[in-house]
Amino acid sequence: METAARPASWKVLLAFGIIYFVWGSTFLAIRIGVQEVPPFLLAGMRFFISGVVLYGWLRLKGTPSPNRREWAGATLLGTLIFLVDYGCLFWAEQRVPSGIAAVVLATIPVFITLLEIIFLRTQRLTVRLGLALLVGLCGVAVLTLHSFSFGEVPINPAGALALLVAAFTWSVATILTRKLSLPASKPMSAAAQMLTGGAQLFALAALSGEFAGFHLQTVSAKAWYALLYLIVAGSIVGFTAYVWLLHHESPTKVGTYAYVNPVVAVALGYFVGGESVGPRTFLGALFVLASVIAITTTPKTRPADAGKHSELSVAKAD
Repeated sequence: METAARPASWKVLLAFGIIYFVWGSTFLAIRIGVQEVPPFLLAGMRFFISGVVLYGWLRLKGTPSPNRREWAGATLLGTLIFLVDYGCLFWAEQRVPSGIAAVVLATIPVFITLLEIIFLRTQRLTVRLGLALLVGLCGVAVLTLHSFSFGEVPINPAGALALLVAAFTWSVATILTRKLSLPASKPMSAAAQMLTGGAQLFALAALSGEFAGFHLQTVSAKAWYALLYLIVAGSIVGFTAYVWLLHHESPTKVGTYAYVNPVVAVALGYFVGGESVGPRTFLGALFVLASVIAITTTPKTRPADAGKHSELSVAKAD
């Protein structure tokens, strides 16, 4: 049996460069956009347009549309990921520097692991894992609590809370993804989630009165370029590169973007966005990244009684 030809090295490096640097740069692009466009409206435009383009392209290629159950699953994830998670992120970036937002969002593996240990009981708490979780939570405390500002301007409490809600919601969505009925095509699944999530963000924008005070003609070219960048580079190109890499590299290697994105976001926020970076940001980022690396490189050990639970989960996911 013939094995698939390995892609050219430059293609692999380009794809990694996209998910490392493009995804890392989207935090600054969001901050630029929300200075002039209301956050829920901006997020709705980004994801609904991205979803329409990706869905249309896949249908032209012959990828089947989701069935009713798959649309239901995609809608639930669209609510958790795009309405709640990204809604909170876009809203928070009106109040919190983009670099800190990226570092707080990097705690997602910490929340996923806590959910697996406490509620799902699919992961056993070891000394190494416990220390990694403790370090990650210390990083969150350094970044969000006023008593650990180390001379920097204290972070906005509401913005910090919104970022923590975003990280937690993404973690819940990650767990649910394994159990929901979703399209077999990952790009089609993403398109359906962006479509439904984008539509819900538009509804939230309307309910919160964002349309009333918004005028297209007052938005600068800079903000429109930021939105275009988020749609094309951040969503369409970035996700395509991510899915392509998953077919050619190990998930562990592809997952290293989680370590690089916050570093890129902090650097761009400082050098391009004029955001201050002091001891609090450095220390918090160091704690969070050390925690994430330790968690993602720790072999998964299940409790002795987890076998039945895991079998039920697989059956339900099928």
